[in-house]
Amino acid sequence: MASAREMRLRIRSVKNISQVTRALQAVSASKVRKAISSLMGTRPYATKAWQVLTHIAGQPGRATLHPLLTARPEVKNTLVVVVSGDRGLAGAYNTNLIRFVLRKFSNWATPARFLAVGRKGRDLLLRRHMNVMADFSNLPAAPSFADVSAVGRLAVDEYLSGNVDEVYLVYTDFVNMVRQEPTVKKLLPLEVESGEGRVEAFEQTRQVSAAYIYEPAEREILDQIIPRFTALQVFQAILESLASEHAARMVAMRNATDNAIELVGDLQLQYNKVRQQVITNDMLDIAGGAEALAQASQQAGGEND
Repeated sequence: MASAREMRLRIRSVKNISQVTRALQAVSASKVRKAISSLMGTRPYATKAWQVLTHIAGQPGRATLHPLLTARPEVKNTLVVVVSGDRGLAGAYNTNLIRFVLRKFSNWATPARFLAVGRKGRDLLLRRHMNVMADFSNLPAAPSFADVSAVGRLAVDEYLSGNVDEVYLVYTDFVNMVRQEPTVKKLLPLEVESGEGRVEAFEQTRQVSAAYIYEPAEREILDQIIPRFTALQVFQAILESLASEHAARMVAMRNATDNAIELVGDLQLQYNKVRQQVITNDMLDIAGGAEALAQASQQAGGEND
């Protein structure tokens, strides 16, 4: 059993760790509120943009409207945009996402290349020897559309150049503070049936029967709106993942703080036992010494007599 001094040092160490995790929990709680505010502010616009895209994709002659709507006759290469976090201490947030990606694309029918958004996802993919063609790390704490538009542009350029024949977007959908779900959405070529977690948007889109009137020209507007709205879906996925990451980190730090408090209680109990044992041993030593002195005195008195 450890000594009383070692127990005191361990208790102090666990208390220091609990203070750190409590501070990280408070920071994450502040950040998750800001992230949810940004997410809810852009989600209606992103949902409506997705409705517009799916409506355009459902028009007759979609293959002639824009190259991003044209499905390739043969799919030879696949690009997967994986949105993860840059930092750890978020529980199983990043690990669950990469497990979802590997389960989905490890045995894919065509060779898959990965575009990693976030340092943790990049490291986990490279550790599993996946083909990572590019990564975007160290994004701002509150990214704007301009900060992440390069991700969407790269995916669009890879598709238009013919390097890839389909593009998937994998991110963590923010449901609530304790529930975040890994989600995959087929980004290119655009299909009405693609995407998960936005069924209500597709149902509304199917009910729309009005045709759009394009001004000044159909091709000119589609050349601007389709790539931009596609990049917007990547931006929205990053906001969803950011809110999910902060929520997961807040829950993880709260659990770590609770566990540290519980561990301090257990260590304090063990320390009291060790301390009581030391006191008992000292008392036994004193009693034994007193008994030995008494016997020695008696023997000395007998010899004098």
